[in-house]
Amino acid sequence: MSLKTIDISSATASEIQGYLHAAIAPRPICFASTIDKNGTVNLSPFSFFNVVSVNPPICVFSPTTRAQDNSTKHTLENVLEIPECVINIISYEMVQQAYLTSADYPKEVNEFSKGGFTELASETIRPPRVAESRIQLECVVNDVISLGKNGGAGNLIIAEVKRMHINEAILDNNGKIDPHKLDLVARLGGDWYCRVTSDNLFKIAKPAEKSGIGIGIDAFPGEVRHSTILTGNNLGLLALVHALPSNEEIEAFRNTEEIKELLDPRIENRITQLHLKAKDLLEHGRVMDAWKVLLM
Repeated sequence: MSLKTIDISSATASEIQGYLHAAIAPRPICFASTIDKNGTVNLSPFSFFNVVSVNPPICVFSPTTRAQDNSTKHTLENVLEIPECVINIISYEMVQQAYLTSADYPKEVNEFSKGGFTELASETIRPPRVAESRIQLECVVNDVISLGKNGGAGNLIIAEVKRMHINEAILDNNGKIDPHKLDLVARLGGDWYCRVTSDNLFKIAKPAEKSGIGIGIDAFPGEVRHSTILTGNNLGLLALVHALPSNEEIEAFRNTEEIKELLDPRIENRITQLHLKAKDLLEHGRVMDAWKVLLM
């Protein structure tokens, strides 16, 4: 594998931004509404954003200074005056509207109006919520940490969630947020975004505590560990088992009609065929049967 190496000390801020934005993705989008001491409202999206604690519930997002002149954004100026914000979550149906608010409008301009959004009064803080957002988090700002002095430097806003508002239409029968209904979007590099749809959702089951810790890939026979057929995801599933099947279990599976034909000595590349069979079993959730095949 050929690698391109970037020396940060010799790269421009624009080059670094391009590579980082493309590499660290998708990123959730914080649609932050803030207010200054004069009551002027600001609304702006930020993709340097995530949740980092649940007790207390803490989100962080980071407005960067402008690379061209090192000036600060109105969101940062506002939270330094009034340390409060609403983190509104962007869904697909509103992403084009939200994009409009990312322009550098003068401070007196209300981006709610420019983007066609509806102000909804918050219950615990002064900045308004975005009524069209399906999830709204009322937050107090605990701290703002400057991450540098040059243009493009971040300013980490540490926001503690005080009240959550969730549109009931996106909840499932158990009152939990249903990702199929939320229709989230996320930021990629350049002008690219992505949409979380039912077609690209998948689950990864957590290892069951009662089953013990998985054996790990380092415990695999070399032939399995270095298989040219099995993918990293296949190996990850195999590594979750806490014990390999017994010789008796392997022998019983060997005698099933499903497997017998693969063991015909006349078959060429039998190892390849067995690994292909194991891969198919894994894709159908039959992890232990896959191991039986691999250990034959």
